[in-house]
Amino acid sequence: MAKLAGVSMATVSRALSSPAVVREKTLERVQSAIAALGYVPDASARTLASGRSRTVGAVVPTLDNAIFSNAIQGLQTTLAEHGYQLLLATHNYNLKSEIAVVRALSERAVDALVLVGSEHAHETFSILEKSGIHALLTWSLSNDYPCIGFDNFEIGAMAARHLLELGHRRFGMISGITRHNDRARQRVEGFVNTLKAHGLAPQPGAICEQPYGFAGGRAGLQRLMSVGAERPTAIFCGNDVLALGCLFEAASLGIRVPDDLSVIGCDDLPIAAEIAPGLTTISLHTRQLGELAAHALLDWSQDGTIPGRTELPVSLARRGTTGPAPQ
Repeated sequence: MAKLAGVSMATVSRALSSPAVVREKTLERVQSAIAALGYVPDASARTLASGRSRTVGAVVPTLDNAIFSNAIQGLQTTLAEHGYQLLLATHNYNLKSEIAVVRALSERAVDALVLVGSEHAHETFSILEKSGIHALLTWSLSNDYPCIGFDNFEIGAMAARHLLELGHRRFGMISGITRHNDRARQRVEGFVNTLKAHGLAPQPGAICEQPYGFAGGRAGLQRLMSVGAERPTAIFCGNDVLALGCLFEAASLGIRVPDDLSVIGCDDLPIAAEIAPGLTTISLHTRQLGELAAHALLDWSQDGTIPGRTELPVSLARRGTTGPAPQ
């Protein structure tokens, strides 16, 4: 292969293991030689020789949520640029399923693992510790493990402050399921605690949990509109998909947004800016999260640099679904 490509064996080795450090034209010659010869590298032999599999595992709750997809794309693209492959698995918010997935990936000798959130079973952490696999927590912040994430409490608090500044005094929230989901739980806490700090505790039943999806947002609005004598004038949804479902149901019920009801989401999915009116939401840099996670794991694997605690910024994307409280 080296003779066909007109390069040294060492260059071929670098092209296979670290393509990012090889000149583009040289890399093209090596890749052409690989294609001409039909060469397939022996991954198991390379792992034994180097002690690395050049694979990273990512375990996410679900791929139904587009926001996880954005982060995974950033992770995958960055890893691929450095000659690493990504193995992806889901557990559907089931910690027992996550244990099985983490065990399976550790048996494949992945170099590192990306986990979502800071809440995991003790056995999951035990498997990682015994296997020596580098693990990075994402989306949430932790004082005990390397992490790259958002302040989810602040996300809820930011939504509450925005609605308070608009003069709203009757609130509801449609949250994702909080069991085994520290992100959803912390967003609820941030929202509720901020309202309480202003003497405006939500009415009983004004905080409801719904499965992720448009149907959950629709069901959440139906429930909030039927609880208590006074309907909320503002609703915070724990993610944009729930917020969109809420907006769809509001249109079905003849509720004017934002004249009768203000709605704010979280994520800032691309569709949020395209609907009319545009969805006010808390913006998260999710693709950047995936890219930073990849770089952190590459540095950890190659240089031994242990990642610390990286908090990514959150910001308010104010659009047309929030407005002054109705008189």
